[in-house]
Amino acid sequence: MTTDKWALYDRLLAEIPGDVRVEACLLGLHWILVRSLGVGIAMTPPGVHRFKLAGTVDGMPVAELAQLAKSWDPLEAAVGLAAINSVVNALPTLQTKWRAEAFAQKDGASAFDKLLPELAGKKVTVIGHFPGLEALAKAAEMTILERAPQPGDLPDPACEYVLPSQDYVLITGTTLINKTLPRLLELSRNARVVLVGPSTPMSPVLLEAGIYLVAGSIVTDEQRTWHHTSQAGDQSIFRHGTLRVHFGHEDVLR
Repeated sequence: MTTDKWALYDRLLAEIPGDVRVEACLLGLHWILVRSLGVGIAMTPPGVHRFKLAGTVDGMPVAELAQLAKSWDPLEAAVGLAAINSVVNALPTLQTKWRAEAFAQKDGASAFDKLLPELAGKKVTVIGHFPGLEALAKAAEMTILERAPQPGDLPDPACEYVLPSQDYVLITGTTLINKTLPRLLELSRNARVVLVGPSTPMSPVLLEAGIYLVAGSIVTDEQRTWHHTSQAGDQSIFRHGTLRVHFGHEDVLR
């Protein structure tokens, strides 16, 4: 695996055409949305933020806004990732990357539910304390790594000790925002890695970087998702115009 920590970011940024412009940007309480070819999502980082580009984003080239994904400011990085996703996760783009059959079999179930039979009895680490992990905890030898640990979680520096011995590692897409994903992939080279959550770019580039499955979200009803997010919608966006999808190597359009 490459030692250039920015290589993955640069490959994602290279997928953004130079002539596509931002139509709108929404910084919601739980999610950031950017609309261009489609609506891209990224999780809003916790804490109080100041966005220096406030009021100037509409009409900006998406390729320019997407460069913020490499920023060390969490809010800027999240906006940049949402900009990437507004192109990469747009339906017209997805249809050029993934087999049509892959869309037909998606029913909106979470990656955790879909993978449960495969994960049963395995050593599984989840990076990020996702909701609804109770079934996985019963079926597998599960460890949760979390930056703000809840009872029973391990703090995220434990990744250096835990990940090399795992069978599966399920990583939140927000690790692209905080820049930990490249190192997590290095540590998880012996495991099957799933990048999961609405912040995940649904790009085969991630599979080429050693990821087993990308499990993210596509916006199927832009107006409904936008309205819901503007009124502090959280995980409920999956009932308001946003659909969970997941793609693996067999789904890549050859």
